Amino acid sequence: MAGRTGGGETIMATSEVVHAHAAPQGFIRKYVFSLDHKVIGIQYFFLALTAVWVGMFLSLLMRIHLIWPNANLPIVGHLQPETYLSLLTMHGTIMVFFVLTTAPQGGFGNYFLPIQIGAPDMAFPVLNMLSFWTTFVAFVLLIAAFFVTGGAPLHGWTGYPPLSAVQSTGPGEGLGADLWITSIAIFCAASLMGALNFITTTLDLRAKGMTLMRMPLTVWSWFITAILGLLAFGVLLSAGILLLMDRNLGTSFFLPVIVVNGQLMGHKGGSPLLWQHLFWFFGHPEVYIAILPGMGVASQVLSSFSRKPIFGYRAMVYAMLAIGFLGFMVWGHHMFMSGMSPYSAFAFSLLTMAIGVPSAIKTFNWLGTLYKGRIRFYTPMLFAIGFVSLFVSGGLSGPFLAQPTLDIPLHDTYFVVGHFHLIMGVAAIFGIFAATYYWFPKMFGRMMNEGLGKAHFWLTFIGTYAIFMPMHYLGMAGHPRRYSQLTEVAYLHPLIPLQTFMTYAAFITIGAQFIFVINLFWSMFKGPKAADNPWDATTVEWTTSTPPPHDNFGGHTPVVNNGPYEYGVPGAARDFVMQTDPKLGATH
Repeated sequence: MAGRTGGGETIMATSEVVHAHAAPQGFIRKYVFSLDHKVIGIQYFFLALTAVWVGMFLSLLMRIHLIWPNANLPIVGHLQPETYLSLLTMHGTIMVFFVLTTAPQGGFGNYFLPIQIGAPDMAFPVLNMLSFWTTFVAFVLLIAAFFVTGGAPLHGWTGYPPLSAVQSTGPGEGLGADLWITSIAIFCAASLMGALNFITTTLDLRAKGMTLMRMPLTVWSWFITAILGLLAFGVLLSAGILLLMDRNLGTSFFLPVIVVNGQLMGHKGGSPLLWQHLFWFFGHPEVYIAILPGMGVASQVLSSFSRKPIFGYRAMVYAMLAIGFLGFMVWGHHMFMSGMSPYSAFAFSLLTMAIGVPSAIKTFNWLGTLYKGRIRFYTPMLFAIGFVSLFVSGGLSGPFLAQPTLDIPLHDTYFVVGHFHLIMGVAAIFGIFAATYYWFPKMFGRMMNEGLGKAHFWLTFIGTYAIFMPMHYLGMAGHPRRYSQLTEVAYLHPLIPLQTFMTYAAFITIGAQFIFVINLFWSMFKGPKAADNPWDATTVEWTTSTPPPHDNFGGHTPVVNNGPYEYGVPGAARDFVMQTDPKLGATH
């Protein structure tokens, strides 16, 4: 049992019980159905890497169709408008669930949370394995929707009824839509298992001396993200089950009296708006589930490569807690167009403005960390700075959309697409890249190539701004989103050159990702051997060998004596003091 001393320190008596499973022997137990959190983290990472390439390919097809609607592509052939909507639906679903949720939390969180708090494994290793394989099944089911009769659904990644709730509303709304909903429901179950594991591990398995206020900000971000997931994914799981019942069992949770193709459907009394409330009650916390781990990684990397303690550590923790708390109170800003009461809209608008305050605190603290630092511009640092840049750029358009009077004309335009891709999409992706370049040496025992890494950064950074910043201008010019082609809409013809520019920028940006993949796989096998602490960092994962042994610390449990970001400590032998070093006087 885990006990606590008066100082709030955890006594690690549970570790032996938790990590009772011995090092696996066979290939299947070691690399496939592994109980080791490190292997599971790598499995999540490569699942997300596979998903992101599928998602990017779908986005490329969409951009080609927008500019050349009559193009006859190899394998794919000529894209119909309804196929464009299927691509849009699947692109959004894959990216939000299987990339932005899976890589930062499932991948890096699984690998590094136990090591950073000095634990030998996650609290529930079998549950951890189950959560990955359940996620994998969900991904396979989602991809299967492409190959069934009618193809993938076209109701958008938000799945609004009645379009998503009636099987005869369009191609893909038959078995394809059932697979889509089932996939999301299974993903929710997997995420709930993972969330329970993260919360229990963080609260119960911290090493001696690892008080809550000595935890790295990455651990705080994974912990708060897990709480959000535990509260949000259950709501979406319930909504998905109700939607499946409406589609297949004749219930009317989301369906009022409705006529499809001149035929009266046998439903009455349901509310399509109920789905919107349930979906966005999950959907807005999901934005923070995607971005909070990136915030933690940015804090970790900016501090490490500025050679300074993180500016305002406690303020950063409380800001993340405030973001998590307020994140459940703003879902209605996605629904200003739904005809909600102006009083409700005012309340949601006010709360949406309020959530900008903790985000601004974090941004100014990142800038404070950089200020007068001895900055080392390695690739992880470039991506962390890029994360802050994209987060601010995407965030600046948020207050516009928080005003109902501005949101109503902008809501169904590319302005919103530009906003959420910058702040939720590519900002989170930059966090994933920063984490990859930063922790790759610890995960694989080798260093990635710096030259290739910097080329990857600059092409991706400039490319993402070239793709997503012009979307704001398109939106202000009244360009509707979800239109598959512009040939029939005369007033949009002057905007085609801008769409063409964005498409070419997308070609270059996607091409740059091949640099990353080549660097990743080449470095895994041929990169120079990494030292145990190549970045001169302070947190606990850099005290163990590279890569870490099965129980993370080779049989001994670390004792934590210092805070997570002790750089530039007066009187220290080096310019950093590790968390497990003997305690040095006053800490930052």
